[in-house]
Amino acid sequence: MRPAALIPLFASAKSLSGIGPRMDLLLRKALRLPPGITEPRVIDLLWHTPTGVIDRRAAPTVAAAQPGTIATLEVRVLKHKPAPRGNVKAPYKVPCEDDTGRIDLVFFHAERKFIERQLPVGSIRFVSGRIESYNDRKQMAHPDYIVAPESRADLPLLEPVYPLTAGLSGKVVLKAVRHALDRVPDLPEWQDAAWLERQAWPGIRTALSRLHRPQDAADVSAASPPWMRIAYDELLAGQLALELVRQSLKSQPGRSIAGDGRIRARIADALPFALTNSQRHALKEIADDMAAEFRMLRLLQGDVGSGKTVVALMAMAIAVEGGAQAALMAPTEVLARQHAETIAPLADASGLRIALLTGREKGRPRAELLERLGSGEIDIVIGTHALFQPDVVFKDLAFAVIDEQHRFGVHQRLALQTKGGNGGANVLVMTATPIPRTLLMTHYGDLDVSRLTEKPAGRKPIVTKAIPVEAIERLVERLRVQLTEGAQVYWVCPLIESSGQSELAAAEERHAHLVQLFGAAKVGLLHGGMQDKAKDATMAAFAANHLKILVATTVIEVGVNVPNANIMVIEHAERFGLAQLHQLRGRVGRGSRESFCMLLYKTPLGETARQRLEMMEKTEDGFAIAEKDLELRGGGEVLGARQSGMPEFRVAEVPAFAELLGAARDDARLVLSQDPHLASPRGRALRLLLYLFECDEAVRLFRAA
Repeated sequence: MRPAALIPLFASAKSLSGIGPRMDLLLRKALRLPPGITEPRVIDLLWHTPTGVIDRRAAPTVAAAQPGTIATLEVRVLKHKPAPRGNVKAPYKVPCEDDTGRIDLVFFHAERKFIERQLPVGSIRFVSGRIESYNDRKQMAHPDYIVAPESRADLPLLEPVYPLTAGLSGKVVLKAVRHALDRVPDLPEWQDAAWLERQAWPGIRTALSRLHRPQDAADVSAASPPWMRIAYDELLAGQLALELVRQSLKSQPGRSIAGDGRIRARIADALPFALTNSQRHALKEIADDMAAEFRMLRLLQGDVGSGKTVVALMAMAIAVEGGAQAALMAPTEVLARQHAETIAPLADASGLRIALLTGREKGRPRAELLERLGSGEIDIVIGTHALFQPDVVFKDLAFAVIDEQHRFGVHQRLALQTKGGNGGANVLVMTATPIPRTLLMTHYGDLDVSRLTEKPAGRKPIVTKAIPVEAIERLVERLRVQLTEGAQVYWVCPLIESSGQSELAAAEERHAHLVQLFGAAKVGLLHGGMQDKAKDATMAAFAANHLKILVATTVIEVGVNVPNANIMVIEHAERFGLAQLHQLRGRVGRGSRESFCMLLYKTPLGETARQRLEMMEKTEDGFAIAEKDLELRGGGEVLGARQSGMPEFRVAEVPAFAELLGAARDDARLVLSQDPHLASPRGRALRLLLYLFECDEAVRLFRAA
């Protein structure tokens, strides 16, 4: 149950005066609502932060008011001059004055009765808007505010500017936000007093008030004390939730499982290369976790081609050596099949019984597979989210590997974990997206981390060059030479939004062009809209070297493994993020021949795109690339948070993000080490913070796990 003090903040925005069904609809478009929330609430208005401010504090006389400036004037209404009858283009004018001069208030397409009500002849009014000059007379067209002296306080002298949507005015949002501010209760302070004093931050209620009722133009900047205070609150709530999850998992009895090493030795003998030092180190950390008494939850992050699949197989072999079963879950069918193909020869050599379960397995074959899984005849099952289905029952699942973790939610991770009996399965999550340290802390703070930092022996560097699209003919000639020497080429086409052309159409056009140059027998096409069988057939033809060039959409970003393919051409490379460029480049450089990645770009290049392409030319280090990507794009984008339901910050994107995040993590760990149940006065206040930033669901979910 949410604490009573916070209930008014989580009421529907429609409970605020002035917000009816139409406004509610517009707010749904304008506000960034968290995943799963469809109706705007009071709290969502409070987190709708301003992007700037309009300064209305200048209050000159009419004579001193300068055209081109925004001013607030105190004037007397002299008369009304409606537009001549039948002349719809002429304005409605209301001449006004003060002791120093005259000014016309001008309205186009005006409703006479409304203006007469707003500006009765002879009345004193405060008007605020942009001063203009027309035929040597000062005027103010459509004043932003017209208020009577008794309502002077309603005119915001520093007016916050909010992100809007078509049909929604800033004035309406401001009014709604101010009503929302009135709902904020007095809350106990959850921040450490000494830290708060050192940062010179206000209390939470004052911070919200100064953000939406600024006393100074600087109050609405992301570096201001009010904004920093709220940003730190959000980061602390996230770190506390992750730490509670971690604490809860560590306190649950896990399953201690240790193997005798016999299967791992056979896998090692069958490998064409020796394990790298970082693979050995990661395996030791995993084996230690599996042997411990608590639940294992570890993240294995390794760059493209660093050998994660082998580590995952060795780890799964530990479970099988211990007499249990293991599962490997991938986000796409292409990737699941790829894993199965990579693992199959090693499984054969070591005596492991493996099976593949995706959405494609149906009817009798699926039923037979599930029967074998339930009886324990299958040691390792590889699959997609099909593994979550209720009818998928294991005899004894002790270890689960989840690949490309950022594409799955926490719920799915738990769904697989709970299929393991005896206290749940040990879980290893893997990602080929190198994750910067700050993002590890925000999105994976509940996991222990192992990093693979070396590439297996024999991997050659990939020569990367950015070339303008005008040089495409020279590139084609170079490809012609390479193809005669046995090379194979990936050619990736992105979505080209500005032209209204779809990703598929762009790929089809390039495919047709290359068919004319190289012949239909040599050029294949692969895209997400194809039937599964057609996709498989195309990939098989490319893998068997029947096709020399594979034109594809970004469907090949993850998990496609054709060692002979040594050239990657990425068209419109300027449209891709760094992480995606790096993932695509990782499809080549897997065999013995020298590999190339050609980044075709359209001129002129923007500054960010230029930096991206330079970074790609300079390094293959995925971790360095990830840090640069974070710098250029921001946290939510790097991990695809927009799509994957990961926590997306509503206030915390501030200049000092990394420093604040580090402080929040240290603070959360310290608090919970001294007060694990948040029972002290500060602990109870921190519980309110968790509810305020809606981390209560995560805590409840994990506590129930």
